[in-house]
Amino acid sequence: MYEVLLVAFLVVAVVLIGFIMIQQGKGADMGASFGSGASNTVFGSSGSGNFLSRSTAVLAIVFFILSLVLGNLSTSVSDGAEDFSDLSIPTEEQMQTPAEEESDSEVPPTN
Repeated sequence: MYEVLLVAFLVVAVVLIGFIMIQQGKGADMGASFGSGASNTVFGSSGSGNFLSRSTAVLAIVFFILSLVLGNLSTSVSDGAEDFSDLSIPTEEQMQTPAEEESDSEVPPTN
């Protein structure tokens, strides 16, 4: 289930980026550049919104919901991940490799 939601999250993110990139800005109308009074309304000169802006809003809501669900699932499910509860500092004996141990035992002391 986590993988399916993750794929859906990525698809929604890519589609949302595409919808945002192809939209025309509110100030891009020809009348807005010459000081038209219609561009100063609450929703701009194009009205309350067309299909593209409404679908962008819906995709943004789905994106946020999926991100919250994925965040909740990733913190509650461990899936056999390593447990980092014992993060004690190893001693020098634990840090020595087998090669170091062999070289220490074979070298005679020099006086």
